[in-house]
Amino acid sequence: MAEEKREFQAEVAKLLDIVVHSLYSNKEIFLRELISNASDACDKLRYAALTDAQLMAGDPEFRIRLIPDAAANTLTIADNGIGMTKDELVANLGTIAKSGTAEFMSHMTGDAKKDVALIGQFGVGFYSAFMVAEKVTVLTKKAGEAQGWRWESDGKGAFTIAETDDATRGATIILHLREAEKEFLEPQRLTQLVKHYSDHIAIPVTLKDGDKDEAVNSASALWTRSKSEITPEQYTEFYHHVAHAFDEPWLTIHYKAEGAIEYTGLLYIPASKPFDIFHPDRKHHVKLYVKRVFITDEAEELLPPYLRFLRGVVDSQDLPLNVSREMLQHNPVLAKMKTGLVKRVLSELKKKAEDDAASYATFWETFGAVLKEGIYEDFDRKADIIPLCRFKTTAGDGWSTLDEVAGRMKEGQEAIYYATGDDITALKKSPQLEGFLAKGIEVLLLTDPIDEFWVPAVGDVQGKKLVAVTEGAVDFSKVKGEDKPDEDKPEAAPTEALDTLIAALKLSLGERVKDVRASDRLTSSAVCLVADSGQMSLHLEKLLKAHKQLDHNSPRVLEVNPRHALIKGLAHKVKQSGREAIEDMALLLLDQARIVEGEPPADPVEFARRLASVMEKGLG
Repeated sequence: MAEEKREFQAEVAKLLDIVVHSLYSNKEIFLRELISNASDACDKLRYAALTDAQLMAGDPEFRIRLIPDAAANTLTIADNGIGMTKDELVANLGTIAKSGTAEFMSHMTGDAKKDVALIGQFGVGFYSAFMVAEKVTVLTKKAGEAQGWRWESDGKGAFTIAETDDATRGATIILHLREAEKEFLEPQRLTQLVKHYSDHIAIPVTLKDGDKDEAVNSASALWTRSKSEITPEQYTEFYHHVAHAFDEPWLTIHYKAEGAIEYTGLLYIPASKPFDIFHPDRKHHVKLYVKRVFITDEAEELLPPYLRFLRGVVDSQDLPLNVSREMLQHNPVLAKMKTGLVKRVLSELKKKAEDDAASYATFWETFGAVLKEGIYEDFDRKADIIPLCRFKTTAGDGWSTLDEVAGRMKEGQEAIYYATGDDITALKKSPQLEGFLAKGIEVLLLTDPIDEFWVPAVGDVQGKKLVAVTEGAVDFSKVKGEDKPDEDKPEAAPTEALDTLIAALKLSLGERVKDVRASDRLTSSAVCLVADSGQMSLHLEKLLKAHKQLDHNSPRVLEVNPRHALIKGLAHKVKQSGREAIEDMALLLLDQARIVEGEPPADPVEFARRLASVMEKGLG
């Protein structure tokens, strides 16, 4: 077969440019990335050979070899792992195969430290080779296949693929080093890098020095060692390996469960948010091992989706080595491991929250929206998750627990109130909050999509129901708060005139609204929209429409402020000139209320016409 030339996917070409020109100060990490990939390839073959021993025939001992060649100015990293077919070469080295490519590229900032972290998360660390190499050659043969392949590129937009007889099982990566990178041919320098970055790799890493291969790493699974034998630096480097991450872990959890079932967990909570944390698949990224043999990183039953921010490994002593991914779905041992893992993680989070509130607040800002999903999804652990949750409120800029909010309730306050929306700043300005703020009632400010779903699952806190500020009529009369004395408030429209205005508004608006009524919750705004008791919240309806799960607006209740000058003026106008005189104004009021809720006017053209007409009349 003749050599075949292909162009890189556009995103890869951009990525390579960033790698070569922006991340140069981190260049030594290329070796960690390539050794990490080689280790993963060996893990995959070890698992595949459980059901097909022939895949490892003739070469059963895994190894990763480093071969510097000063004369040729090349550094070779070779493994005898699973290897790649031609199609896999194209998919793995020519494209960003993982979902979310566009999102990945949109997250690129030009800041080297931030961008290198993204590259690791996307599992495209292979491209770091181009930080030190002017050309990269890959010789590979898939385990069980007869044909080998040669891939080559200078990282400038294209690569070539051709058949080769030089490839053996696994992958051999030959880096044709730049003139300035000869340090990576020095045995002492390579040994130092392996010990620093890759000592934890469970596959032996050897370095060819003269005529002999010398072992340069411990080649023992880090999680099997005693905690007292592991340095903080080793924990961090293993996190970099297992998470394909470049940040520091926020929390490390390493423990061994003994008893009815035995397993070891080495779990990390990252310091920064992974790019795919809100991907619809909601997959976790914890690797499952059985007796140190890698099984899968897709055991859905190992951890619940609301803990998908975890990275690390879990190694079972009780699962059978030949367990299939299908068998894992209903395995009772795995179910017990899941229970134990969740309990341990939540316990560690509780301890961290109690011991270091400031650090915990940082975790919450990063992953709180994910952990809150557990309130809604995990009934059995709801009582453990709720105390871990933190909330913004109208009482200040800090974080509060639900118990703290309940403890600050006003005398006579019968419920804990909350408001949902897309943005804290906009929520604080919401007309629906005016009466609560005037009365000094604290309101939870909820801006995560999951907030619309967990609230009904909680029900009440310390015997107090959670009630939306936009739901139903509000009676502040029982609450002893900081309300202004009546003499300091603007005078309300006369009852008879207000009743006439409300009747006129109902007639003018018709089925566009569910009802029109006087409001207790408004103090400075003229109108607002609220949900009737039991009706879907305005924010949830907006979310569902955005995800095309709802195609219509439900009529809402329009509340009017009897003390507002505009409402009093309209009441006088109706009394003087009849309903027809305020018809345009009634529709403008409804559109005004919709705009405040982040919704467009029902008919923008008519809205503009009515506004121009009312302004024209105002100019008299």
